[in-house]
Amino acid sequence: MKKSVQELVNSKRFNLLDYDRKGLAAFFVALGEKPFRATQVLKWVYQEGVEDFDLMTNLSKSLRTYLKENCYLATPEIVIEQIASDGTRKWALQTSCGNRIETVFIPEEGRGTLCVSSQIGCALACSFCSTAQQGFNRNLTTAEIIGQVIVAQKRLGDTKKVTNVVMMGMGEPLLNFDNVVAAMNLMMDDFTFGLSKRRVTISTSGVVPAMYRLTEACDVSLAVSLHAVTDELRDILVPINKKYPLAELMDACRDNAKIAPRRTVTFEYVMLEGVNDSMDDARGLIKLLKNVPSKLNLIPFNPFPNNHYRCSSKEVIQRFKTVLNDAGIVTTVRKTRGDDIDAACGQLVGQVEDKSRRHLKLKALGVISAA
Repeated sequence: MKKSVQELVNSKRFNLLDYDRKGLAAFFVALGEKPFRATQVLKWVYQEGVEDFDLMTNLSKSLRTYLKENCYLATPEIVIEQIASDGTRKWALQTSCGNRIETVFIPEEGRGTLCVSSQIGCALACSFCSTAQQGFNRNLTTAEIIGQVIVAQKRLGDTKKVTNVVMMGMGEPLLNFDNVVAAMNLMMDDFTFGLSKRRVTISTSGVVPAMYRLTEACDVSLAVSLHAVTDELRDILVPINKKYPLAELMDACRDNAKIAPRRTVTFEYVMLEGVNDSMDDARGLIKLLKNVPSKLNLIPFNPFPNNHYRCSSKEVIQRFKTVLNDAGIVTTVRKTRGDDIDAACGQLVGQVEDKSRRHLKLKALGVISAA
């Protein structure tokens, strides 16, 4: 958990990137400063790229001295960079605890999408996701989340720009709620990156209570990892469904769609041969999404070692898409990007010391290889 404002004032050496504008304003007020100091610092750090407090010349000398002695600005560091044949970039970033996370930049005509991680590893054990095999270490701090955007934009330079952020990297974002929301607030702040709320997307596997909290706390685009139309199958593919079954999940989606007129929820559906790609599944999707303003992304399964799933054929995927589009559901097939560097959806693995030991249980059950 974040330290309280008073704890920050009383503590030594903390990372200012851990706080959005509201948090920074409270911090400066506790120091006896005006709340607009937060805006000044944000502009120096995010718009001017200044990391030396002594260079923040519109702050008083005494405040600069205090910040230099008690605060710092630190992001994860790039240790590996890979560039795919299609221009997709993947960075392995070193965190303070020695584990690594992965961040992916996808260049497209007129836009640049950054796929950001929220946790070191993941505890949800979705059976078709490579990250799930790595186990879980800890939540990322706000600084480590927003730091991925800072590092990516700095590395890209002036030639490319991050225009969209999707919280679809390693981890379940809604299980790191406070840090993720603070980071998204920073992404959308006019004095930092100034991204539109329509260009910041948070993905969830279906943490229903946190979905309701998100609707109240932060107006960003929502994507839901669906992948099945029955509880029986989704319990296998997305085990959190056992706790929050489809009926509860869809209620939360309908609640989120009420935020604004013409708002839609994006549903992600990985195409698995012989598992969830039948015409009965397509008709089940039509029924499930009937009363939810929605868009559907069909995701060709991206293979990884020690996994028994196979991707549906192009013909099956196209037929699946046609049935859904004909029923009035806006459906697209996500283009696989960066698969030659394992940067595609579901392939991010990082380097995780699994504190949960969950991977040992999965091996014992034969879900992943014991090799």
